Amino acid sequence: MKAAIYCRVSTEDQEREGTSLQSQLEACKKLAKDRGYEVSEGLIAMETYSGLSFDRPKLNEVRQWVRDKAVDVVIAYTLDRLSRDPVHFIILQEELERADVALIMVTEDVDSSDMGKLIAHIRGFAAKLEVEKIRERTQRGIRERVKAGKMPSGRRARLYGYTYSDGVRHINETETKHARDIFRWLLEGETLNGITYRLRELGIPTPSGDGYWLRSTIYRILTNPAYMGKTYCYYQVHKETAKHYKPTRKSRKSGIEIKPYSEGVLIEGATPAIITEILFNQAQAILKKNREMSSRNGKVKYLLRGHIYCARCNRKYWGYSRWANGKPDKSNQRYYYCMGRRSIVTPIKCDNRGYQADYLEGIIWEQVEKLLSNPEFVLSELERMKNEPNQKDFLENELTEVLRRLQELDKEQERLLQWALKGFPEETVINENEKINRTRADLKERKAELEKKIEDAKENEVDLEGVERFCELARENLMNFTYEDKRLALEALQIRVAINGDNISVHGAIPVVTGDIVSTLAG
Repeated sequence: MKAAIYCRVSTEDQEREGTSLQSQLEACKKLAKDRGYEVSEGLIAMETYSGLSFDRPKLNEVRQWVRDKAVDVVIAYTLDRLSRDPVHFIILQEELERADVALIMVTEDVDSSDMGKLIAHIRGFAAKLEVEKIRERTQRGIRERVKAGKMPSGRRARLYGYTYSDGVRHINETETKHARDIFRWLLEGETLNGITYRLRELGIPTPSGDGYWLRSTIYRILTNPAYMGKTYCYYQVHKETAKHYKPTRKSRKSGIEIKPYSEGVLIEGATPAIITEILFNQAQAILKKNREMSSRNGKVKYLLRGHIYCARCNRKYWGYSRWANGKPDKSNQRYYYCMGRRSIVTPIKCDNRGYQADYLEGIIWEQVEKLLSNPEFVLSELERMKNEPNQKDFLENELTEVLRRLQELDKEQERLLQWALKGFPEETVINENEKINRTRADLKERKAELEKKIEDAKENEVDLEGVERFCELARENLMNFTYEDKRLALEALQIRVAINGDNISVHGAIPVVTGDIVSTLAG
């Protein structure tokens, strides 16, 4: 008999003994071996995700194996590894029963009887309630801590120039001197790069105590209002990123949006000032002026700015102009170089090569033109992608299951009414009715979520006619594209150029067989 293994941890579980992914996997494999089940590497699903979510990448894989009847048994370490939501657990159990697939736990027995389902429901509801209580208590504790003038503990409480203890910062005389020097040097006319090199030459330890002073570190110090005695929290907001390169990530809200400090919450007295507010404002004015006067804001244009990445160190490429005779004129040469080649960025320089801008921009735009000039090829591939199974199919299947379960609840409530008419104890009927109502509320909430996701998926479906019109319009106007038009086209196509020595790969938003728009070898 073939067995599938599912292992899961979430943030609150990672440090808990006995529930790490590896320990779960070993225990599940041992159980499978003891019972004579066959487990292949392709039928092992492991992920870091919240047990309160039902839309988990690896769990969806297991459910698909069950639908395809590719397995006879599903093994998990405990019930709460499979799901912490009772409604989700009931749906999973019923999917397994319909496919005649057994569910086995390492540490407990799974009772598929009505009473067993009721117990699992109660246990799951209690676990879900406990998670919500912990979350609410944590947030309440943080709010009370801020009201008392103390910072939420964590990495952000540490700040160069200070030591941190008991919710507040205390001046570190040695580091404070260097922090004041950074502000003073800026006001004396030193640049960020100049300050960075100066700290390196003086051998001053970095905030981490080891490593290498970076320009970005200096900038963060110069722009942090805590140095003038104003400490803010809650100015960072977690948000969903446009792309998810790690589908097994626990939370899809893995991006961070940095808001202005003034939009955060001010914590009075948490950080003693080491510079005056006037000095801090002067520093901000100088930084703003330097940005406006930067050579990056000059007239030299770089078509691929922001679209080129180093395949070796994963840093962006930057545009650099080499002027003839050391003076700017029409004969200046433009180049693209990896940021990792700059000593201001890293002590270990990247060995990836640079490219003359005219050459690189020419071959990249030539390939983009070829693609946009061939809408038939693009459309055929999009049609193929459209006909392949997608996440919308899984969502619709789950919605059907939720609707079926809601109908069953209506029948259960009708049976409950018959019990009441036959004289069953009133307390029993009331308790059962409350359970049904709670389950219905959870299912309706999930139904709304699924309908919203399905609607979003429909909106994101490929509009073949729209793509064809876009390609035709682009083909008719390609010869007249201005620099700004080309920049907009690169943005719309989400062009990403990866450079690895002589190899240049171009990836974009329009899918083709290889997953790339083009892969070419530079001569």
